[in-house]
Amino acid sequence: MSGHSKWASIKHKKGAADAKRGQLFTKIIREITVAAKEGGGNPDLNPRLRSALDRAKDANMPNDNVKMAIKKGTGELEGVTYESCTFEGYGPGGTAILIETLTDNKNRTSAEIRNIFTKKGANMAGSGSVAWIFTPKGFIVIDAALVKEDELFSIAVDAGAEDIKTEGGKFEIYCPPKELENVKNALKAKNIKWEEADLTKIPNSTIKLNEQDAKSVLALIEAFEDQDDVQKVHANFDIPDEILEKIGDQ
Repeated sequence: MSGHSKWASIKHKKGAADAKRGQLFTKIIREITVAAKEGGGNPDLNPRLRSALDRAKDANMPNDNVKMAIKKGTGELEGVTYESCTFEGYGPGGTAILIETLTDNKNRTSAEIRNIFTKKGANMAGSGSVAWIFTPKGFIVIDAALVKEDELFSIAVDAGAEDIKTEGGKFEIYCPPKELENVKNALKAKNIKWEEADLTKIPNSTIKLNEQDAKSVLALIEAFEDQDDVQKVHANFDIPDEILEKIGDQ
């Protein structure tokens, strides 16, 4: 399993996502603005915008905020210009870290990301150092109590999914990025609700962490996610279930 899923499980257990709702809104607004700028304001013709709008809906973001972000992206309203920047490095235990940001000042963001790496005992690396470890995928999480696995498998695969995994009472659906909307639409047609649906990057291989390294890596990821410019953090760690439970209870 990817570090993405492990970290999501711990955040859910600790209730950290709700505590940082305001910061989440800021990140989604940036994504909507950039998506509208690059692909236009019509979500039917802009998959990236459609995905960002789904995130906004899942986060219960007010419609006025969404409309304003789209207008800033399309140029109907004045707004800050953001650019996409990716940073790479290594965390405790040799974990590969890939960080996606949207920033209005690349130099400032680079300095802040480097500072987080240093403070947390990790190392920032050059472009291309770890990016090759990750593959872009569509990713959907569904409560296993909502649907039988064989039924979900049939629906998802017919719509373009590549794989379904079970973890901690959840089904995780993986698909090529271009098939994410098709799979979501197929689930909607069957009234199957998801907890998360987004584009992500899945590691091709993972590193199993001991308890000390696991705590350090999770602290590193949390520090990155607390930085306003950071949109997504990807890592190739795996945490044994017994260690995951122990950390989640602390």
